[in-house]
Amino acid sequence: MKIYVWGVLAMASLIAAIFFLRYWRESRERLFAYFALAFAGLAANWTGLAMIDHPAAEARQEYAYVVRLIAFVILLIGILDKNRRSGRL
Repeated sequence: MKIYVWGVLAMASLIAAIFFLRYWRESRERLFAYFALAFAGLAANWTGLAMIDHPAAEARQEYAYVVRLIAFVILLIGILDKNRRSGRL
């Protein structure tokens, strides 16, 4: 059941990344590029967790938290970048 849920999360994250990538291509707003990159990272995270779901591989699962942390840091960088740029107008 865990693998199924991780697959659903990976698919949802990938769809969100594709939507944000499309919005970035239309508007060239950097915030959308940051969000697309972050959600692609989250999709890779969930896919990786589903692929290494084995009792012997549990020691490697903490690397998934690092990937997730990087994705959230990218989201924060995008939000801070957008706020910093909009404050100059």
